[in-house]
Amino acid sequence: MEARVAAIRADTAPELVWLLEHPPLYTAGTSADPADLLTADRFPVYTAGRGGQYTYHGPGQRVGYVMLDLIPRGKDVRCHVHLLEDWLIRTLDAFGVRAERRPGRVGLWVPRGGGREDKIAAIGVRVRRWVTFHGVALNVDPDLEHFSGIVPCGIRAHGVTSLWDLGHAVSMAEVDMALRESFEAVFGRERSGVAPCGPV
Repeated sequence: MEARVAAIRADTAPELVWLLEHPPLYTAGTSADPADLLTADRFPVYTAGRGGQYTYHGPGQRVGYVMLDLIPRGKDVRCHVHLLEDWLIRTLDAFGVRAERRPGRVGLWVPRGGGREDKIAAIGVRVRRWVTFHGVALNVDPDLEHFSGIVPCGIRAHGVTSLWDLGHAVSMAEVDMALRESFEAVFGRERSGVAPCGPV
């Protein structure tokens, strides 16, 4: 990812999005509080250069590493995060799931009734010389119990969910197809037309 970001900045490689699954692990963002790592010896823990706190990655979760040049896209990091959220909101909408933003809480949330809200997607980015990297993590069908070893993103008052947990038994291939379609709708093709953010 570091090499690709450098190549994009040097204009020797095109923008790129990697869609992948990790083995079970925890990552610590630049704001991670050591007290939020509840079970330090459960899975490997990696320090990540992205923003944010602790998160879990593992099988059944689609991770998207998004490497885009923000110079022709307005040099607006807040807009970039907003568009990542739009991308996932549209993707989830394709499966009948209404995901929402919440002020002061990064990621996307699904109301569960009775005041309960669960997180279905995490966002953590970094920008170097106006090229983005890291990105998003969407819970398709991960083992949700694996999140119990951390305080996900430092938020104790709410839980986590997934498409399968919400009753949508979709395949990773179906999710990838929806991600691809939604990405082009939100971001456009590489380095072409800047997608407007609107109010962020």
